[in-house]
Amino acid sequence: MKRKRCEITDRNEIDAILTRARIGRMATAGADGYPYITPVNYVYHRGSIYFHCSRVGEKLDNIRRDGRVCFEVDIPLAYLDLDYYGENPDGCGVSQFYQCVVLRGRAEIVEGIEEKVDALNALVISHEPEGRKFQRITADTKAVAQCEVVAVRIESVTGKREFAQKKSDEDKLRLASFLRKRNQPGDQEAADWIVRLDRDGKVKA
Repeated sequence: MKRKRCEITDRNEIDAILTRARIGRMATAGADGYPYITPVNYVYHRGSIYFHCSRVGEKLDNIRRDGRVCFEVDIPLAYLDLDYYGENPDGCGVSQFYQCVVLRGRAEIVEGIEEKVDALNALVISHEPEGRKFQRITADTKAVAQCEVVAVRIESVTGKREFAQKKSDEDKLRLASFLRKRNQPGDQEAADWIVRLDRDGKVKA
């Protein structure tokens, strides 16, 4: 990664992002040679990415032909707009604070019924409020036979975050204060990250 201060090297932090996000974008190799990107609802479960889909479609055709995929998730937080810079601001000052993960792996259609059912239940649990009860999916559930479950077996993974790491401590405090006062969605969490990271992108002791 070119900007090392933006790299997330702690695998626990990467796993936390994969667990938190709900929608990922998967790139497969199309039959025409072009990349084909599909947004999918997914769950990060037992070290793999799982999603379910129709039993026919372009992404499944691509996976059957070549299982190599790239998968991306992101968590956008605060957007720093021109209001921060006062009158007649420089347009290059705007910025988006975010975290993201990009992984490469092999996608495969899950054939084993136990893994398929386990993944479907994990998918429901990940998207529903914690503690909500539901009728668990079993091998006999009608919908199980009507869908495919795809697993992406991760081979490599990188993480990145942008929270004004290169700015001075003074600038960071000023920026964090602005975000806390503005208090739009994502501002508080972005402000916390801004003051937690040093100029090398490491979490301060």
